[in-house]
Amino acid sequence: MGSVKGVAVVTGAGSGIGAAAAIALGADGWLVVIAGRSRDRLDRLVQDNPELQLHPVPADVTDEASVQALFHTTVERHGRVDLLFNNAGVGGPKVDLDRISLADWQSCLAVNLTGAFLCTREAFGHMRRQRPGGGRIINNGSISAHVPRPRSIAYAATKHAVTGLTKATALDGRPYNIACGQIDIGNADTELTDQMASGVLQADGSVRPEPRMRLDDVAQAVVYMAGLPLDANVATMTVMATKMPYLGRG
Repeated sequence: MGSVKGVAVVTGAGSGIGAAAAIALGADGWLVVIAGRSRDRLDRLVQDNPELQLHPVPADVTDEASVQALFHTTVERHGRVDLLFNNAGVGGPKVDLDRISLADWQSCLAVNLTGAFLCTREAFGHMRRQRPGGGRIINNGSISAHVPRPRSIAYAATKHAVTGLTKATALDGRPYNIACGQIDIGNADTELTDQMASGVLQADGSVRPEPRMRLDDVAQAVVYMAGLPLDANVATMTVMATKMPYLGRG
């Protein structure tokens, strides 16, 4: 490979959007640290893409020590961190609001919100102290950060909160040349959206199939955001399947 654009950390990189983004960033010239709970999945991604600079580091974003070790390892091996794609997330329980257990609620918050915060905190600290300073954080939000689906209060609440995390990080990062933006994705073609082919609950109570979009198109949107100079930032990007029932939902 030619010159390296920078050092990127991608969480939830073992599959889906995270894996696609890691591959696309690697192909664009980034050295990519891929993080996830499954060592086997990370190793398989490296083996399937030997031409890319993908470095696997198993990590659990809900565990403070694990997140600290992820960024310590990244900086120890590669000297710095220039980009964080906060991608790790779970869908949460799809049940009536009064049927959600506290354990299920807390589990969704632990991954989607606390995990994003822990990774942001570590990346921010390294970006602030490194020389030259600065970097970029991209948070994976969701169209549910704007308009929730039925029976999804835990997921919707975390994604609304991620928007606050993004804006606060962008504000606090200004003195240190740290940019932060959010990509809100609608119906990417992953295992988590497989059920959409047969039908999902709509706001009017009906169940209808929904179109999905290619993972590569989501990944290229991440690459675009990542590649901007630090004096430019995409605060929020929505990338979605054109014909999905999002605009006008409800």
